[in-house]
Amino acid sequence: MNILLTWLGNKDLDNMELDQSAAIVTLATKSSQPFNKIVILSNQQEQKWHRFELFVQKRMATIGRPAEDIKIYNADIVSPIDYSSIATVTEKWISKLSEEADSLCINLTSGTPAMTTLSVLIGKGKANTQFVQTTPKNEMIYVDIPIDFGQEYVKSASKNIANTATSEPKIEQAFSKLTAKSVQMQNVVNKAKKIAASEVPALILGETGTGKELMATAIHKGSLRANKPLKVINCGAFAENLVDSTLFGHKKGAFTGAEKDHPGLFEQADGGTLFLDEVGELTPEIQVKLLRALQQGEINRLGDTQTTNVDVRVIAATHKDLSKLVEEGKFREDLFYRLAVGIIQMPALRERIEDTTVIVNQLVEQINKAGSKHPDYISKNISEKGIKFILSQPWQGNIRELWSTLNRAFLWSDSQTITENDLSSAMINRAKNESFTDVTLSYDDKLDITQLVDKYKKAYVLAALKASGNVKSHAAQMLNLKDHQTLSNWMKRLNIKHEK
Repeated sequence: MNILLTWLGNKDLDNMELDQSAAIVTLATKSSQPFNKIVILSNQQEQKWHRFELFVQKRMATIGRPAEDIKIYNADIVSPIDYSSIATVTEKWISKLSEEADSLCINLTSGTPAMTTLSVLIGKGKANTQFVQTTPKNEMIYVDIPIDFGQEYVKSASKNIANTATSEPKIEQAFSKLTAKSVQMQNVVNKAKKIAASEVPALILGETGTGKELMATAIHKGSLRANKPLKVINCGAFAENLVDSTLFGHKKGAFTGAEKDHPGLFEQADGGTLFLDEVGELTPEIQVKLLRALQQGEINRLGDTQTTNVDVRVIAATHKDLSKLVEEGKFREDLFYRLAVGIIQMPALRERIEDTTVIVNQLVEQINKAGSKHPDYISKNISEKGIKFILSQPWQGNIRELWSTLNRAFLWSDSQTITENDLSSAMINRAKNESFTDVTLSYDDKLDITQLVDKYKKAYVLAALKASGNVKSHAAQMLNLKDHQTLSNWMKRLNIKHEK
């Protein structure tokens, strides 16, 4: 969350009467990142507060920026030049907002010199604060204050260190949204935390729906770049020329429709992180430009001969086998090794059974919360047998498939309890790939064809029994057998015991 903290200045109010911008409106409308929340402190002219809030909201809404959380708060100070009372109020608000915000901007233009001085003294002790001010021409400036202001700064910094020591570390908070009860996922998260603390590129591998973007977000939030932008692109969702422009930007006139200069995601993420989802979809031409950006920190906008330097950490992800693509000549080997410094293999949902019940409960809570706004909605839960049914399924689409299935089951059922029948009805039958790989044998090769056939029969019978919850009649239907007795005969011959 990006927050602006400011005092209300006389010029802010005077310019409102003229329908003109002053410091607060300028900062709210011209900041590089929109403010999700604006806190304004004042102890004078209360009768104008509501009008000023509406004035700022209107200016923000006109340019499409968040305008819902703009509020003036009464500052209990003795006078605009009383350092003691101003320090108390300033300490209270900066401490509160710095804990709440990812980035806290403090306005140094509005207010009295006492207010500005104490904002700097106290704000300098917080790691996620930055100072901003405006010029007489209503231009916005980010202010770097490298001076040690002495005792108040040290006192504030020390207090911040104490608060940090007694609160949850940022890296833990960053990974808090990842469910990790299983040993497999705990190992993945521990590895990801180490990668987050470094500056190395990361490559996240895993099947579709395993939470690769969620992991990328956690790595960014757990890194030193957490207060800088995180930009995301699905490399397989754009045509080649659009990927080039989206990643690296373009100059005006670079192609039809390029009516002005456009910074790409690399420039937008400068100082932060760029997440390249489905990186295996990039064309060889884009791979070359990406490699240069990684190796040299340089990019060229489409249609531009000038080089732009960028400082971006790249996290890539794919469900494809990149090493196989390298062997096939479809992915550059040098780019692969450049990306694959910190490798994370996301386990499939079926490989982390201990996490599944927790994940189901989280998804159920989300569905019920969303439905609660409808007057006719009935909050639902899943029966014990329903949970067992979920645990028995392979979930080839992983969490994404589970989420979709739960939504359908909750939508179709009028009962407060979702049963295994509701869930099985909500499952989508997936087409099986029945293509057969060509078999080659050498002249002297020998194999037991009967044993080989039985091996495959046993594997599929066990899979059908698991998916059906050990209901023989349904498992027989899945295997296209005549009836459950035929399945029983197979099980006896294959030495498969039936668990009820």
